[in-house]
Amino acid sequence: MSLIFGLFLFLATIAVMEGFAYVMHRWVMHGRIGWLLHESHHRERLGRFELNDLYGVIFAVPSIVLLYGGLQAGWGEWATWVGAGIAAYGAIYFGFHDVIVHRRVEHRIVPRSPYFKRIVQAHRLHHAVESREGTVSFGFIYAPPVERLKAELGSSDGARIRRPRPSSLAKIAD
Repeated sequence: MSLIFGLFLFLATIAVMEGFAYVMHRWVMHGRIGWLLHESHHRERLGRFELNDLYGVIFAVPSIVLLYGGLQAGWGEWATWVGAGIAAYGAIYFGFHDVIVHRRVEHRIVPRSPYFKRIVQAHRLHHAVESREGTVSFGFIYAPPVERLKAELGSSDGARIRRPRPSSLAKIAD
């Protein structure tokens, strides 16, 4: 397998993972069964971890299996590239979601680019809803325009919208 094709598989896997993450977040995590774990992420965190963190372990399994299969079990280079793409998506997710947005790792990063601001604002709007219904913005690398999300959030029926704490939104200026 050529390096170019391997890199294509790697990048395509990252793109496909964004679609997969959107589907899982919207219809599984915010569904009846998945909400059992994900609800902890929409509540105040009491300690360092939350039940929702188990999703990271669950979603790491295919990456580990594919990397092992590609590197040790002779499945072929495709498995290594796809497994690495899944792992890269997990790292990107961790960086955007856990580090930059939720500040689970202390840092001084202030999102200044329009892209970073939009990702952070979209996820904050996602967390503006206390219930599993009526939530907006389910992706992690791509977010629709904030104005569209605000309009969608304002028209949601049955959503329990929380009043944001001024300090939590002050770091990200419109």
